[in-house]
Amino acid sequence: MTAPRLNRRLALEAEVVLSDGSGGFTRTWTLRGRLWAEVVPGSGRESGGVEVPLSTQPFRITVRGAAQNTASRPVAGQRFRDGSRVFAILAVTERDIDGRYLICAAREEEPA
Repeated sequence: MTAPRLNRRLALEAEVVLSDGSGGFTRTWTLRGRLWAEVVPGSGRESGGVEVPLSTQPFRITVRGAAQNTASRPVAGQRFRDGSRVFAILAVTERDIDGRYLICAAREEEPA
């Protein structure tokens, strides 16, 4: 197994829900760290939307391994940001038995 080429620096962001003081809430994203990553696109597909077909593009994002429950370890529900591009993290697993690298299944989405 060859080592991944970690050539893109991504921002790891986590969603924070804050009370607005009126019984509602607002959602914001906070920076958890910056990670070097390899970003590999998967096979795109088209799915039916309400009025027009929607295209989705999955990505496999590989980063260095990190211990469980550390701020630098991505988890599902967080996202990566690369400039104006946003990648929602769907799942995270170890690439090898030693946990040297993590593979994040992600999809690109429109930034809010």
